[in-house]
Amino acid sequence: MFPDDIQALARAVLDKARAAGVTIATAESCTGGLVAAALTAIAGSSDVVDRGFVTYANTAKTQMLGVPEALIAEHGAVSAEVALAMAEGALGASGAGLAVSITGIAGPGGGSADKQVGLVHFGLARAGRPAGRREMRFGDIGREAVRLASVRVALEMLLDALT
Repeated sequence: MFPDDIQALARAVLDKARAAGVTIATAESCTGGLVAAALTAIAGSSDVVDRGFVTYANTAKTQMLGVPEALIAEHGAVSAEVALAMAEGALGASGAGLAVSITGIAGPGGGSADKQVGLVHFGLARAGRPAGRREMRFGDIGREAVRLASVRVALEMLLDALT
């Protein structure tokens, strides 16, 4: 279902999380749950994956993750601030010890001069540790490519947090 490199990353994340006794939650917008799907495609992942939130609409980000409407209004849904709030919200709304979030513009439409197609923001929250974020500008490489590239980055962020 997923390319070999994504499967390998997902396995590595699960192995590291299992060894560390850490469970994972995801909060996804433009990927529509693909990070959670990559993790749960591997048998035995239920001892590591707590839950995934697909918060495509702004109201879902607010209702499910507690992202303030004012934050979205000020910075836009595709922003570092919202990505971080999504990760922190997923951590707080779940029983997980680690959460990753993704919000971006996969295309083909939806971009602007300031926020072009291929812009994706990531957030990472872990109990008792400083939160992190990352911005990627993949460019207009196609919707599927942006989404898969985003899954790779999210899995790498999880792996780095567990190392």
